[in-house]
Amino acid sequence: MPPRKPTIRDVAHEAGVSVTTVSHALNEVKTARIKEETRRRVEKAAERLGYSPNGLARGLRKQRSQTLAFLSDRIVTTPYAGQIILGAQEKAAELGWVVTLYSTGENPEVEQREIRTLVENQVDGVLYGAWYHRQVTVPPGLSGLPVVLVDCVTEDGSFSSVVPDEYGSGLSAVQELIDHGHRDIGFVTNVDDIPATRGRLQGYQDSLRDAGITFDSSMVVADVSETLGGYRTGLKLLTRSPRPSAIFAYNDRMAMGVYRAAYELNIRIPRELSVVSIDNQDIIADGLYPGLTTLALPHYEMGAWAVDHLIGRLRAQDAHEPEPPVEHVVLSCPIVRRHSIAAPLSAPRPIGDW
Repeated sequence: MPPRKPTIRDVAHEAGVSVTTVSHALNEVKTARIKEETRRRVEKAAERLGYSPNGLARGLRKQRSQTLAFLSDRIVTTPYAGQIILGAQEKAAELGWVVTLYSTGENPEVEQREIRTLVENQVDGVLYGAWYHRQVTVPPGLSGLPVVLVDCVTEDGSFSSVVPDEYGSGLSAVQELIDHGHRDIGFVTNVDDIPATRGRLQGYQDSLRDAGITFDSSMVVADVSETLGGYRTGLKLLTRSPRPSAIFAYNDRMAMGVYRAAYELNIRIPRELSVVSIDNQDIIADGLYPGLTTLALPHYEMGAWAVDHLIGRLRAQDAHEPEPPVEHVVLSCPIVRRHSIAAPLSAPRPIGDW
């Protein structure tokens, strides 16, 4: 049989005090008149016995469960944004809290059921997340709970939010190509009208403009933001004349499709075609040959920031202090350089000519 866990009565007996004194001392009840010497004796007794106060009971006294809910559409089940969860959980653990996960699968009925469950479990606050940057409507069932948005925003901006810098990432990606001497730069992009599509396109255009390069709309081709979409758009750009010396891909999956198109056309990366993208999905960026230079979406940092901000609000409430103001944070995307970019050749070799 496993050894019996020590109880509060064991600590009281070890310290020579009442159970009430132990409870007040370990739960730091400020209204309790306990001598400092007695408090230390109780703490040492608890340490010797390996006893810790029940977290839920302590939370009930403070009206806090020390638990946050992470409610998302598909973050839990997708490899693309899993670092958000890790960032949230590690920041919560650092601050003495716990994050529980609720996934809706983008099903409204499931979402309502999950909301009922997290409310019944008396979570203190909610991280409401999306697996890609988009505008959302916070469910009415979360009213009354502190909410912070992760990788999404609302139209009215009434909730604090944290998202990646879509514009800045597009600007930096194209600047990386320009810094290597490229001026004929194509862009394979997403067909969906979402913040990432708009922001990355604007960054692409402004980076060209700042370098004195005329924007050519025919160098921008849109398709689904998957490998097949990257392949189809890559073929369109690489079979035009003159063809681009470099391609900026909307994400790593589209970049993988560009690699396939280049391979079929006997265009060598990076000697004859440089490629840069956004995501830094290790399984793709490291797995491609040559390794893909890409900008890392700050998933981990977004999860950590959201937890830190939410707990800051809750602590301010407990201390009867003004809550932190609503914030809308945009986090930069650092570049991860591998081997898919080189200086352009002076004259591109005809397609198929080895």
